[in-house]
Amino acid sequence: MTDAEYIAMEKSTNVRSHKQPRWLPVVRTGNRALSALAPVLAAGVAEHLFLTPPRSHRPPAEIELLATARARPMRVSGRRIETWTWGAGPTVLLVHGWGGRGAQLGSFVGPLVARGFAVLTFDAPGHGASDSGMVTIPEMTAAIHEVAASRGRLVGLVAHSVGAVAATRALYEGLAVAAAVYIGPAADLVSPAARFAETLGFSRAVRERMQRSIEARVGRPWSTFEVPALAATLDAPLLVVHDRGDAEVPWQQGKVIAQSWPGAEMLMTDGLGHRRILHAPEVLASAVAFVAARTAGTRQTRLPNADFVESLLTRANEPCVFSPDSRG
Repeated sequence: MTDAEYIAMEKSTNVRSHKQPRWLPVVRTGNRALSALAPVLAAGVAEHLFLTPPRSHRPPAEIELLATARARPMRVSGRRIETWTWGAGPTVLLVHGWGGRGAQLGSFVGPLVARGFAVLTFDAPGHGASDSGMVTIPEMTAAIHEVAASRGRLVGLVAHSVGAVAATRALYEGLAVAAAVYIGPAADLVSPAARFAETLGFSRAVRERMQRSIEARVGRPWSTFEVPALAATLDAPLLVVHDRGDAEVPWQQGKVIAQSWPGAEMLMTDGLGHRRILHAPEVLASAVAFVAARTAGTRQTRLPNADFVESLLTRANEPCVFSPDSRG
């Protein structure tokens, strides 16, 4: 994707997720000067910032939901990550996006458990309750493989934002699922990097230098994580859900993924942004129905106490819709 195409996508998005912080103009000015005067240093600063996920306080609703789960820490490449499981039956994995947490997808837990699934999620390295520090997409992909292997086999996967990039790479590397749902998915890594550099004031030359450094760090080019290119080789049924007002990942990226993925379906929404979409009843219903329809026969159709289980878990997670860091 060219810079011009990316900027065109950004301009087509009319709703912004949140107001810009007051300090941003100052940071922008400083990074523009650093980019011009010391591009190597600027690229190093940019790389550190880009690979360090933002962390925020976990809202009470997520804490309540995690208290109902079976928690299990794991180690992936020497780093501790936290995992949580609900229910019993064939497993559906929830994959969060960059700077997110597994419990941000917590609204899926009740409906999936009620349908006879076990639900598994985790905080990726550098995220949430897992060990902090810099992290790369290959490390997130490795975490997906390790967490999935801890359950033996997955039947479904729900991924959000940049989590869809890591999930797609895992599928390409052999992870098997009977159904996948991508919500507000990013199509590549170049677009988030362009947005990052533009937001913080780094020049294009510095951003490209940063990209080359990260590629050297992980030992592979970013092109190996382009979802549309990988999609052509995948056959897992996919539902892409994207909001036209998504201010963080333009909806055109979801469209490109759906068009490139054989047999993929797409659901467009309005007014849900990048995070509220994770809690919208119509999105939950469509996603769960999609997974259930494609995994029929692998689970108990519906638990005897499904309504009670679903209402209990849904009530625990309802406040996430209105929490400050869930505004899409």
